[in-house]
Amino acid sequence: MSQPFSRRRFVATAAAAGLGLAVPGAPAGAAEKAAADKPAGRRANRRKTGSLPAPWPVMDEREDQAILEVLHSGKWFRGGGNAVNNFEAAYAKLTGAKHCIATNGGTTALAAAMGALGIGPGDEVIVTPYTFIASFTAIMLHHAMPVLVDVDPETFLLDPAKIEAAITDRTAAIMPVHIGGNVADMDDILAVAEKRKLPVIEDACQAHMAEWRGRKAGTWGTVGCFSFQVTKNLCSGEGGAVLTNDGELAEKIYAFHNNCRARKVTGYNFFYMPTRAANFRMTEFQGALLTAQMTRLEEQTRTRDENAKYLTSMLREIPGVRPAKMYDGCTRNAYHLYMFRYNAEQFANLPREKFLQAMGEEGISCNSGYKPMDWKPFLNEAFGSRACRRVFPEGVLAQWHERCQTPKNDQLCREAVWLTQTMLLGTRSDMDQIADAVRKVRAKAGELVKA
Repeated sequence: MSQPFSRRRFVATAAAAGLGLAVPGAPAGAAEKAAADKPAGRRANRRKTGSLPAPWPVMDEREDQAILEVLHSGKWFRGGGNAVNNFEAAYAKLTGAKHCIATNGGTTALAAAMGALGIGPGDEVIVTPYTFIASFTAIMLHHAMPVLVDVDPETFLLDPAKIEAAITDRTAAIMPVHIGGNVADMDDILAVAEKRKLPVIEDACQAHMAEWRGRKAGTWGTVGCFSFQVTKNLCSGEGGAVLTNDGELAEKIYAFHNNCRARKVTGYNFFYMPTRAANFRMTEFQGALLTAQMTRLEEQTRTRDENAKYLTSMLREIPGVRPAKMYDGCTRNAYHLYMFRYNAEQFANLPREKFLQAMGEEGISCNSGYKPMDWKPFLNEAFGSRACRRVFPEGVLAQWHERCQTPKNDQLCREAVWLTQTMLLGTRSDMDQIADAVRKVRAKAGELVKA
């Protein structure tokens, strides 16, 4: 009889097979320990502490037990067991929302929320251009049109002062995106939404545990949508959730994500609610995994917050580096990303790409984040389709590019630098090393330009 699966046995087997897995808590290899420091921009060196970036995802016996319980129950699908229901109840309690509907992704969370709100062909949804493409594609999945409103480059977030000018009689919703865990200005956004009688869809896919005026992001709008994809601060490989305080809307979201079937319909009772729908259900495995992962979430969030504040205190003193600001109402940033703007002029005109390379050679992994979206081919294909032309008048399609100019976003995309959330799970000395690397690169920028 074969031995039952365990994480320890899997890791040992994988190591013997030479799979090279990164295991949380595993000691650094001999080569890593022996690596020496090298000058900035010359040759990559290994980190001294070995603690950053932290291994991700974090796991231990809690995940083992959660997965094995579902596995051996034989109830792997939503409706068979209680793992998804238990997660929904726990996440609603954690966030302070009245209702939580789990989905199989952040994109499908957005799609289910919009479907339940009745957003469809011919509608427009206001959204920031500085976001992952899913914010756009979820809108277009309903044959609605994303209308871009430019960013406030100081915060990397949707500029609320520019929303009202973008509203037309086709506008069906406003979708602020809490990029990187930084919270959009919900006071001003909700004021415009209330004035215009529009629902607010919070794209909080990167904002687990973030807060606006002491209340969790994702609970301020009509709905709040989250992603649990593997890089997220709370993760299950894939997965998502929709939060709402509206009980009637919650049932519509549930039906939309469950092929029109209402929450209390079980077995082979094929009663369907009158709505568009799809199968966006989360599996029991994901629900169990998320409940286990939630046991670390507050501590990890606190670590990121403390490290980010300390790092900001150092980086803001370095000319040419401008950490993203938070609005006064943002009482907690989730720091899925640590974002700052890079001014090449203050680094002897060292191009951002060379700055990123030099940081990497100092052992600090960072990247340039989102690029300005090349909307021409993307929208030529979508807007040129037969279905789209049946829905939107020719004049509306022709005016889209003129309406959606976003020069502040274009500039932001040329200046942005990201550190991912795992970088903030290290020690305070790791934060010192990040800041030291920036100072070192700046000191040698003149040499690097010529190299």
